[in-house]
Amino acid sequence: MEDDCRPLLSSEQPGESYSHRGSTDSLDFKTKRPFYVEPRNIVADDPQERVSAEAAILNSRVHYYSRLTGSSDRLLSPPNHVIPRPEEIYIYSPLGTAFKVTGSDSSSKNPSIITIFAIWNTMMGTSILSIPWGIKQAGFTLGILILIFTGLLMLYCCYIVLKSPKAIPYVDTSDWEFPDVCRYYFGKFGQWSSLLFSMVSLIGAMVVYWVLMSNFLYNTGQFIYNYAHNVNMSDSEFGTNGSDKVICPYPNTDPGGNYTISTLYFGNNGNDTSDGSSFEHWWSKTKTIPFYLVILLLPLLCFRSASFFARFTFLGTISVVYLIALVTVKAVRLGFHLEFHWFDTTQFYVPELRLLFPQLTGVLTLAFFIHNCIITLMKSNRHQENNVRDLSVAYLLVGLTYLYVGVLIFAAFPSPPLFKDCIEPNFLDNFPSSDVMVFVARTFLLFQMITVYPLLGYLVRVQVMGQIFSNHYPSFFHVLVLNVLIVGAGVLMAMFYPNIGSIIRFSGATCGLALVFVFPALVHMISLRRLGMLRWPSALFHSFLILLGVANLLAQFFM
Repeated sequence: MEDDCRPLLSSEQPGESYSHRGSTDSLDFKTKRPFYVEPRNIVADDPQERVSAEAAILNSRVHYYSRLTGSSDRLLSPPNHVIPRPEEIYIYSPLGTAFKVTGSDSSSKNPSIITIFAIWNTMMGTSILSIPWGIKQAGFTLGILILIFTGLLMLYCCYIVLKSPKAIPYVDTSDWEFPDVCRYYFGKFGQWSSLLFSMVSLIGAMVVYWVLMSNFLYNTGQFIYNYAHNVNMSDSEFGTNGSDKVICPYPNTDPGGNYTISTLYFGNNGNDTSDGSSFEHWWSKTKTIPFYLVILLLPLLCFRSASFFARFTFLGTISVVYLIALVTVKAVRLGFHLEFHWFDTTQFYVPELRLLFPQLTGVLTLAFFIHNCIITLMKSNRHQENNVRDLSVAYLLVGLTYLYVGVLIFAAFPSPPLFKDCIEPNFLDNFPSSDVMVFVARTFLLFQMITVYPLLGYLVRVQVMGQIFSNHYPSFFHVLVLNVLIVGAGVLMAMFYPNIGSIIRFSGATCGLALVFVFPALVHMISLRRLGMLRWPSALFHSFLILLGVANLLAQFFM
C-alpha cells in the first residue's frame, strides 16, 4: 500500500520509478529510463553523434509528467504516446548520447512448450518417490481418485495465485510475487506469515534431501563394497527370488507372520566377517553417513553465490526420465499383481479404501506445490494470454507422471509372496542394493541432490537474511549459524526418523495450509468483495477450501 504514494515518474530519480507497460517488466528499471531516439541518432561507432532535438523534447515532456505524478492518481500518469514502446527504449547517457536496450523484445521470452516443461521440472521433486507409498496408504482405488481431485484443487489455487497481482488496481504489480500480494491485503502479518510458511516448504525439502542423500550414499557405498569384496547379500534380505528381486525391509508388517528374516551371510569365499562388521560399523545409514555429508555440504552452503550449482539443474530432468524408464522396465518384468478387496485386509493385499488416506493428501500437497514461484515462472512466457492454458497443461503432465509411477509400482509389487503393505515411503528401498539399474538411479539422484541442496540453502538464506538484515550475506558468521541449524535438522531426522513419507506429508500440509488454501482463497474473496462481485456460492466454495487446508494439516497428527 505504501507504493500508492510513490510517484510513477520522479524528477529526482526518474530511472527508479518508471512504471512499466506492456512487456517491459524484463528491463531493469532501476538503472534505465525511457527515451526515444530516431535510428539515425543512436550512437554507433562515432562517439560524436548526439541525441536529436526532438528526442530531447520528448525527454523533457517525460520530466514534465513526472512532476505531476506525486500522488497515486492514475489520471496523472504519462499517456501512452509519451511512454515509448518496449522496442524503442534506450539508455540515456549524461553525455547526451543514447544506447538501445538489448533483449527487451519477445525473443528473450520462452515459448509455451518451454514454460510447460519448466513447471513440470520444478514440481518433479522427491515427492515422486513417495507416491506409491501414499497410494498404498489410501488404497489403490481411493488413492487414484484423491490424486486426481487434489491435483485439480491445487491447479485452481495456483490459478488464483497467478491472477492475484493483476486484480490489484492503481498499483504497478509487474515485479510482485505472492508474498507482496499478501502484504498488500494483510499488511506485515501477511508478508511474514507467507515467508514463514515458504520457509517450512524449503527447509522441509532440505530435510528430505538430507535423509535421501544419506540413504543413496549408503546404498551406493554398499553396492561398491559388495562388488569389490564379492559379498552376497541375497540371503540377508527378505524378498522374492529371481533376477528382478524385490525386498521387504520390514517383513513384520505381514499380518500372516509366516516369514522370518534369514541370518546375515557373507558369501565371500574365505574372508572373515570381521571385515564386514568393521565396514558396517563405519558405514551406517543412520549413525555415520549423515555426519559424512556434513563435511561435504556445509562448506558448499556457505558460498556467497549459488550460480555454479544452478548449472546442474538439468540433472533433475534426467533423473526423472530415468526413474520413469526404471519403473517401466520393472513393471514389464514383474507383471501386475492386483486383487480388489474394498474394505477388508487380506494376507497379501490392502483394501481399496483406507482411513489412512490423509497421508496421501499431505504428500500430494507438496508434490503439486509450486505456488510460491509460479508468478516468476510465468513472467518468462512469450504469450502471456496463454498462461492459464500452459499452467493447466503442466499440471496435467505432472499428474499423469505421478499416476504412472504410483500405479505401476503398486500394481507390479509382487503379491504374493510379499504383502502390499511392504511398499516403502521411498520405493527404491524395495529393491536391493545389488540391483544395477537401481544403483544407477540412486547415483544420479545423489549427485543431483548434492547440487540442488546448496541452491535450496541459498533461497532460505536470501529470504531469511534479506528480511531480517536487508542483506543476503550480512557476514560469514550469520550465514554459518543459519546453515548449521538447517544441517542439524537434517542430521537429526536422518538419524532418528528417516521416514521421508511422514516428513513430506507434514511439511506439505503445513506450507499448503497458508500458501495453497488460506491465503489464495482469502485474497480471491477480498478482491471480489472490493469489486462488489462476491456472491455467496463463491464465498462458500472458497471458505470450504480453507476448511480443507485446516483439516488436511490436523489429520496428519492422527495418522
